[in-house]
Amino acid sequence: MRQELKYLSVFLEMEEIMALLHVDFFSDVLGMCMQMDVILPQQTKGQIGMEGKGNKGKIPTLYLLHGMSDDHTIWQRRTSIERYVSDLGIAVVMPTTHLGWYTDMAWGNRYWTFISKELPEICRSFFANLSDRREDTFAAGLSMGGYGAMKLGLSASETFGMAASLSGGLDVATVSGWGKTEEEKRYWQSVFGDLDKVENGSNDLFAEAARLKESGKPLPKLYMWCGTEDFLYEQNVHMKEHLTKLGYELTYEESPGDHQWKYWDEKIQSVLEWIMKNRNN
Repeated sequence: MRQELKYLSVFLEMEEIMALLHVDFFSDVLGMCMQMDVILPQQTKGQIGMEGKGNKGKIPTLYLLHGMSDDHTIWQRRTSIERYVSDLGIAVVMPTTHLGWYTDMAWGNRYWTFISKELPEICRSFFANLSDRREDTFAAGLSMGGYGAMKLGLSASETFGMAASLSGGLDVATVSGWGKTEEEKRYWQSVFGDLDKVENGSNDLFAEAARLKESGKPLPKLYMWCGTEDFLYEQNVHMKEHLTKLGYELTYEESPGDHQWKYWDEKIQSVLEWIMKNRNN
C-alpha cells in the first residue's frame, strides 16, 4: 500500500503539466452560450519528458483559430499544442466561432465583434494575469482561421501585435467563385452579403492592409506559410507580394504540402518559434 501511494504521488506530479480549462460562457455580442479551451502556463517540477514554465508577470496570449470544418477542440485533437507551449510561458485561447468566417455576417451573427473585442475582454476578466498589451497579444489560425488571424492583425492592430496564417483563405474578394451550387452561394451571401461588393470592403484583407498602412496606426508583425500544392497557394503568394510591396514586416515560408493537418502540426511549431523570437526582440 505504501508503495502504491508513492506511485500515485508521482503520477499526480506528472499530470501537472499545464492548466487546461474547458470554458462555457455567454456572449452578449452573439446572444448565446459559447465555448473555448484555454491553456495556461504552470511552473512545475517532477514531470517526465516535459518541462512546465510558469510566468510571474502578465502572461502573453495566443488566440488560436480553427477552420471551417472544426471547433474549439480541434487544435488539441490534431496537434500537440499543449506540449509545444509548455515551456514558453504563454497562454493559448482556442474559441469556437462556427462558420462565420470571423466577420459580422450579412445575415447572421457578429463574429468579428465577438472575436476582436468581446473575447479578449472576457478572457482578461476571467484570467486577470493575462497581459493586455498588444505586444503580448497574438493571433494564429489555419484555413478560415488563417483569414481570421490575419484580419485580427490588419483590422484590429491596436489589440493584436502579431498574426500568423497557415494555408489561409486570404482573398475573399474571389468568394463569388467559390459557390458551386445555389446552396453554397446562399451561404457565402449570408457571410459576406453582395458578393460583387466584397472587394475593397471591410472583409477584404488586401484592402485592409493598404488602409492600415496609410492610417499611421501600429502595424502588426506577420507570418505566413502555405503548401505549394494547396488549393489556396496562389492566394497566399498574392498576399505575400501585396504585403511586401506595402512594406509590412512579413515572414513568409512555403514548402511542399497541401491542405492537411500533418503540415499544420509541424508549422504551428514554427509559428510559436517566430512569436517568441519576435517578442524577445
